[in-house]
Amino acid sequence: MIRPLANFSLNLLEVAQLVSAENLEADSTALKGIEITGVVHSDSEVIPGDIFLAIPGAKVHGSDFIDSAVARGAVAVVTDSAGAVRSKDVPTLVVNDVRHAGAVIASSLYKDPTRDLGAIGITGTNGKTTVSTLLYQLFEAAGRSTGLIGTVDTRIAAEVLKSARTTPEAPELQSIAAVMRERHMRHLVMEVSSHALSLNRVKASHFAIVGFTNLSQDHLDFHQDMESYFQAKAKLFRFEYADLGFINIDNEYGARLAAQSEIPFVSLSRSDTSAQWHFTRIHQASSAIELSIRGTGGILIESKTQLLGRYNLDNLLMAVAIAHESGIDPIEIAALIPALTGAPGRLDQVSLGQKFTALVDFAHSPDAVSNVLSAAREFTTGKIIAVLGCGGDRDTSKRSLMGEALVSGSDIAIFTSDNPRNENPAEILRQMTSSVTVESPSKTIEDRTAAISYAVNLANDGDTVLILGKGHEGGQEIAGVVTPFDDRIKLALAIEAKK
Repeated sequence: MIRPLANFSLNLLEVAQLVSAENLEADSTALKGIEITGVVHSDSEVIPGDIFLAIPGAKVHGSDFIDSAVARGAVAVVTDSAGAVRSKDVPTLVVNDVRHAGAVIASSLYKDPTRDLGAIGITGTNGKTTVSTLLYQLFEAAGRSTGLIGTVDTRIAAEVLKSARTTPEAPELQSIAAVMRERHMRHLVMEVSSHALSLNRVKASHFAIVGFTNLSQDHLDFHQDMESYFQAKAKLFRFEYADLGFINIDNEYGARLAAQSEIPFVSLSRSDTSAQWHFTRIHQASSAIELSIRGTGGILIESKTQLLGRYNLDNLLMAVAIAHESGIDPIEIAALIPALTGAPGRLDQVSLGQKFTALVDFAHSPDAVSNVLSAAREFTTGKIIAVLGCGGDRDTSKRSLMGEALVSGSDIAIFTSDNPRNENPAEILRQMTSSVTVESPSKTIEDRTAAISYAVNLANDGDTVLILGKGHEGGQEIAGVVTPFDDRIKLALAIEAKK
């Protein structure tokens, strides 16, 4: 975990009062004498002076790691009543919600860094990564040093760090934000996942601006139903979290959010001219999409983009609108748009001189698969050959829907594995193909490398090969073991072998 160079501290009594610890009756003098200089939730990241969050998990309780945390220098523990039983030899604060308490402690310790950064948070099923990346590129190109936190990586201006999850746990998030503030970042742009909102990872954070892209079926293994999923996203549009919202109203859930948002918001639409930001012209030229954007106050931005897929225009529109709200001149935005490239692993092209188009994309929900295949149809003169798998230990209800989207949107559908994790790959494939007919040359190939090679070997001039599901990911997890696996590399090797 990256930490700021500056020294921050709270005494344990201040911490106990912040989180309304259940055992505040402890000796206040003793608590006041214990100095807390960091907050962590992983025992392996503890350094002397830290307070350790023993969080109850789905499989294990964080209290299992208290001894390890103390051995590394943790001076106190925050946990729930179940974890407190395991914590005997170190000062322990007992709270009802450990994640909530940890977020409050970390934000207070580092002096509310997200507020100082004028943070921008983007949520939605699809588009979070692309909107965040486009904003990062716009800000940096405009000379504004910017931090980025998201699925692909974390960036502090030019420094790149690997991201463990879309939105970090609160202690890590607050520490990263404090580092960004220390390094004089003008903006923080980050993805805010529904898991993060449900699990209090962004509790005690505050955003100057938040954006909602869309909502479609995903993560129902966690949220159980679409209504719960939507309400988790909608939390971000409360004064507790943000000052101003940007909402794409083309999606039915966007329209609902606009009707119930607690904070003021700006509406966006690809085609609805009643929205405050919308397109007045979209023209597919030979080498780019020419576009005209109308914004608040009658602003007109005319430019062109190399981004593939019309759904990416939604992402571009949100990035442009937020950039303007953040003070970038419309003329400068228009000049910068042609150079925007989007996010790694999102319609990423692999080109080795072959006469067919080869793309890798992160699409891993039914709607995303449909959108990507529809986008490919816009520029493909031949066949669309698509490879797709579904991840194990994740939402099973979307698997057949993804299979249907694959078959309906492609000319040749190839079903394969995608991080089966602890599930049987064959069973995942059975669920994916349960409501479709797979007829040759479409095929089910469990081995992902073989599936990619098969797709490439079928491709002729003018065709498009799409490898879907993993995008930027660099590993494949099977039976708990992660081995190096990058779709972009595998695709390049398959193309090279075909020549």
